[in-house]
Parts: sequence; structure tokens; C-alpha cells
Amino acid sequence: MKRILGYIGGAILALFVIIQLIPMGRNHTNPPVVQEPEWDSDQTRELVARACFDCHSHETTWPWYANVAPMSWVTERHVTEGREHLNFSDWGDGHHEDFEDISEVVIDGEMPLPAYLLGHPNAQLTAAEQQQMLDGLRATIGTHDDHHGGDDDHHGDDDDHHGDDDHGH
Repeated sequence: MKRILGYIGGAILALFVIIQLIPMGRNHTNPPVVQEPEWDSDQTRELVARACFDCHSHETTWPWYANVAPMSWVTERHVTEGREHLNFSDWGDGHHEDFEDISEVVIDGEMPLPAYLLGHPNAQLTAAEQQQMLDGLRATIGTHDDHHGGDDDHHGDDDDHHGDDDHGH
């Protein structure tokens, strides 16, 4: 029995080493910030940065485990999809969620992702901080949408899919 457990342990270790050779999930880039929203206050930006920027901006802080498969694959996917769905660093592209969508996922506890909060307790906002962030986002996004609400020149029909939940972001 010990021998079988040894073989199983060795096989698991060998598999772990082999998957490190797969060149996936290690493209840890932070493109330049193009344009952020016109924040209503520094406090709003600070709260959004704390809770959202790792997946929803070009200011991701890549943790050590983002270099170790299979967590590197998961982390890279979350950041890529997060940036595609909502990117506070490329706000002027006209492709972002409206306040109601953002508010809904925050209030429902879907964002930040519960698994993300396990390794990033600083991203967990108190109820008062969450309300302050949402109030600030309402003011920030409302001001921005007044200027850019109908801009879909670059994305055509792609802007119509904000309600789908296939990415979880």
C-alpha cells in the first residue's frame, strides 16, 4: 500500500512539474493606462482600485502564484476576461458596463470573486466602503455616460452583450 501511494505521489509531482513547461498563463502584461473615468473623488478611485483593479484595469498586481500552473492559467483567464468585460484603464473606448450592471454584481457578492477574496483580503470592502464606492461610481459613470453613452463606433453590435454572464466578470 505504501508503494502504491508513493507511485501516486510521484505521478502527481511529475505531472505538476510537466505542466510548468506549458507556456500558458504567464503573459503578465500591464499595457499602458489609456484613459480612466473622470472619478468623482480620489476616495472612489481608491476603493475601486482596491476591490477591482487587479482584474479590471491595466494596473494588475500579479501575485507569485500567477507563475505556477495551473493557477497561472486561471489567473490569466480571469484578468483577460475581466479587462474585456470592464476596464477602468481604457475607459474612453466606449465598451464598459453601466452602473446598474456593476452595482448588481457588487451587491450580489459576485464581485470581487469570492475565490479572489481568499487570497486578497484587502479587496474585501466593509458595507460602508462598498456603499461609498457604489455612490462614487454612480456619480462617476453617470458623468461619463452623459458624454459617451452612445459611442459604439469601434465595437458595433459587441456592446449589446453586457448582460451575458458567460465570463463571470
